Amino acid sequence: MPPPLNTHVASRDDAKALAAVLRGTLAERGIAIAHGQALDLVARQFGCRDWNHLAALVPEQVPPGAPRFLRTCPVLRIFDEAKARAFYLDFLGFRLDWEHRFAPDAPLYAQVSRAGLLLHLSAHHGDATPGATVFVGMEQIALFHAELTAKDNPQMRPGLDRLDWGIQMEVTDPFANRIRFCEQRHGG
Repeated sequence: MPPPLNTHVASRDDAKALAAVLRGTLAERGIAIAHGQALDLVARQFGCRDWNHLAALVPEQVPPGAPRFLRTCPVLRIFDEAKARAFYLDFLGFRLDWEHRFAPDAPLYAQVSRAGLLLHLSAHHGDATPGATVFVGMEQIALFHAELTAKDNPQMRPGLDRLDWGIQMEVTDPFANRIRFCEQRHGG
């Protein structure tokens, strides 16, 4: 496959419009292709294997005034504040953005973040179930992996797994919550 072009498609609707133009231009030259074939050809121009891969990477165009989802922030259940701080702040390198308690002796609810990823940590019963899995798409996973494995943490030595969809590293917090960091393949 040719290398991806140094260009950007703004939305799926833009990519569909490009496919319609391609199909029309080819038809003018006596070459008939199906709409799905045109979509796949456009996707390849953006470095993707096929339309399904491109559609997964580009944003959906939302009409003006329609509901728009801005961010996902998983809530993970914690049981021990010191262990949560050691794992999320010291080991993973997140920063504590804020914390909240309804009273001085009430359970902790906090937000941690790093490089655009937000997580809420809750000691409140019923907020979340221990043992959740969060999938996090990211870039530069090898650098993040090297950072984590350089830390002296005998309980956590994550590996890098090369999978069909990309390179993945999984960590498990002290409360059995798993975070799967993945640098996804965009073209194949």
